[in-house]
Amino acid sequence: MAFIDSLLQKCNSLSHIKQLQSHLITTGFFHFYPSSRSKLLDFCAISPAAGTLPYAVAVFSHIPIPATNDWNALIRGHAQSHQPTSALTCYLSMSRAPCKPDALTCSFVLKACARALARAEAVQIHSQVVRFGFVADVLLQTTLLDVYAKSGDLDNACQLFDEMSLRDIASWNALIAGLAQGSRPSEALELFKRMGEKGLKPNEVTVLGALSACSQLGATAEGEKVFGYIRNEKLDHNVQVCNAVIDMYAKCGLVDKAYWVFNNMSCKRSLVTWNTVIMALAMQGDGVKALEVFERMGGSSVCPDSVSYLAVLCACNHAGMVEDGVKLFDKMSQCRVSPNVKHYGSVVDLLGRAGRLEEAYKIIDTMPMVPDVVLWQTLLGASKTYRNVDMAEKASRKLVEMGSNSCGDFVLLSNVYAAHERWKDVGRVRDAMKNSDVKKVPGFSYIELDGVIHKFINGDRSHSNWREIYRKLDEIRYRVKEYGYVAETNYVLHDIGQEEKENALCYHSEKLAVAFGLISIGDERPIHVNKNLRICGDCHVVIKFISKIYKREIIVRDRTRFHRFKDGSCSCRDYW
Repeated sequence: MAFIDSLLQKCNSLSHIKQLQSHLITTGFFHFYPSSRSKLLDFCAISPAAGTLPYAVAVFSHIPIPATNDWNALIRGHAQSHQPTSALTCYLSMSRAPCKPDALTCSFVLKACARALARAEAVQIHSQVVRFGFVADVLLQTTLLDVYAKSGDLDNACQLFDEMSLRDIASWNALIAGLAQGSRPSEALELFKRMGEKGLKPNEVTVLGALSACSQLGATAEGEKVFGYIRNEKLDHNVQVCNAVIDMYAKCGLVDKAYWVFNNMSCKRSLVTWNTVIMALAMQGDGVKALEVFERMGGSSVCPDSVSYLAVLCACNHAGMVEDGVKLFDKMSQCRVSPNVKHYGSVVDLLGRAGRLEEAYKIIDTMPMVPDVVLWQTLLGASKTYRNVDMAEKASRKLVEMGSNSCGDFVLLSNVYAAHERWKDVGRVRDAMKNSDVKKVPGFSYIELDGVIHKFINGDRSHSNWREIYRKLDEIRYRVKEYGYVAETNYVLHDIGQEEKENALCYHSEKLAVAFGLISIGDERPIHVNKNLRICGDCHVVIKFISKIYKREIIVRDRTRFHRFKDGSCSCRDYW
């Protein structure tokens, strides 16, 4: 049958496949030699040529009694197609046919489950793998592990991994990637370390998972180690790896290092590379450099896409470069890039931050597509910043009409009323929150030290070193007042006395995290703090003082951007 393989390699269109099929039918190979028929079906089902999969389905439908390999060809083709769930339907039909599935059948259908994130179906296939006696197949075990990891069933993935008698690099990669993408990045890094201890050599796929975990945690030290390994093993010749390194440094707040990697890449930059570094500069608030890189991109062989424009608009947004942002937005249609709702959202945020609320409202009101909830929430946030009650109420009414029930909507409107000391309206909004069973998302901050995450909430005393942390905070409170600090009590939007307001500000989660960093991290290293919400205005002021008094660099990553505090100033230039 070697001649059939040779002929298949020469087929590069559907017409060629049809000619070969005709030849096999006229010579009798198609009917009397099932292996040649299965090879043709398999090639046809997975061929990139247009129309080949539907043709494979049509050919298959005319086979009186399909063999296992015929079914496998069809299931494999569907698993790789844009509709992987069709492979599950095909497998169900096969289970009613006279022939039996083999290990390859299960492997192909499990790959379809992984692509479709079909966890429930994967569990059923797993039980059949056990029943058919294929459970010892290492490749099949790895495919099963990959399905569980990708569909978010990490407990089953970990159990399967632990039970495997032989683990290849693909099984390690599947679990590391699954843990990193499944909000368990600390475990992903632990597994990455275990892999090295077992003497296995991480490859490009492994380091992508490890870098993703470092990005989520803001784990700079671990990220540096991974990058060191990448350079030693020459894995930085892969553009995807370089992109992930840039992203890791950016999300750890080390934009200078991200920019260095970008400028010193040994491989050709892709569109993703340019977009990643522009967004990195945007999150740091370096709008000027982001615009420079965007201009450089225009002079390269890579054309900006919608993501490129979104990134540079975000840069203008965070840097307060309003006119530049508006010009770029107007330029999009000239460059044949259609603005989507995210681009409109970025411009609304740009104008809203600058206090141009009426212009922002007009853009929402006249945009060609239906505005989403985020647009109105953005306007509500800007109304809170500028204490514009009328605009806040307009945005709030729109959010109610759209059925939004986010705690942030209620909190922002309540804060606008509180800023004007309209306590009855504050009470009305809070009653509405209770009636709708909406709970405010609690703020928390965390800091990584020697691979361990230390998490803090407001007024937290659960940490083993809480007494030392609180003593440090008392010291900070005393020292910043010597430098002229006055508590920004306008950020405490409760009807309470001045002293109570000052005390409420003292023990915010970001202050606790910074105090812990001061007592735990050596003088030379920057202190990295991550917060799930927007940084508090009073905390922003205090951390600027801390950076000057204690001569420490402090990087705070909040919900929307990075704040890099050094020598008493912040990279955001107080525009956030």
